[in-house]
Amino acid sequence: MESMNLTDVIIKTINSIFQTLFSSIDNSIYSFLDDIVFVDSNILSDSFMQKVFGTNSSNGILLIVNSLLVGFLLYYGIRLLYSHYIGLQIERPYQFISKIIIFGICINCSYFILEQFISINSFLSSSIREIGENIFNCNISFSELINKLNASISPEDNNFNIFSFNGIIKSFASISLLNLIFSYALRYIMLKVFILITPFAILTLINSSTSWFFKMYLRTIISLFLLQSLVAIILIVIFTFNFETTDIFSQLMYIRWNICIN
Repeated sequence: MESMNLTDVIIKTINSIFQTLFSSIDNSIYSFLDDIVFVDSNILSDSFMQKVFGTNSSNGILLIVNSLLVGFLLYYGIRLLYSHYIGLQIERPYQFISKIIIFGICINCSYFILEQFISINSFLSSSIREIGENIFNCNISFSELINKLNASISPEDNNFNIFSFNGIIKSFASISLLNLIFSYALRYIMLKVFILITPFAILTLINSSTSWFFKMYLRTIISLFLLQSLVAIILIVIFTFNFETTDIFSQLMYIRWNICIN
């Protein structure tokens, strides 16, 4: 009899610990997940990004890239003079000057170009989510998804049991969503890095031997930004499941789609 009472106490303690843990995670983390997944032009507006990137051509990264631009121009001038002595075929002056002017303008307008691209991408993902909101009459977001899941599993209930099927589903959901936070936090950091190297990437287009870097940069940054539209579509698919039912298939499919988002 005493051993049964001790077992009950241990189980209740474990359930209480996990209940408190899940409640803490739900209340403090998942709204942050929405912020780092669905990126808008605010990513450019923090003081660190503006200070490092540069608000004009005379400070920040823009100053460094403009200096390199002048360096490219001097290098070409020396190479052009040298080519007359050794008969070396190089790019014609008007072609090089045209590239310097065009890419120089692009470099110094790169902040504006990025801002417009990010705004368009944010509008695309927001439009997809808005379609889902009109269909399901609820906010298409991770925080809303967690609220619906919690309403189904009822982790705040005193009867919450980590060893029950609902408890296991909740555990897998929390673990997978925590993994999402780490994954998309890394994506968010990578986006900031790629934003900062944008002027350098444009600069590489001046020389044909370095233009491969811009192609790699462009593919990567576009795929990183478009990922949020894919996540919006997957969220809409997840919201098609009925969280108010105890149907095991729907709950297992929810876990499966969580893994897909990762």
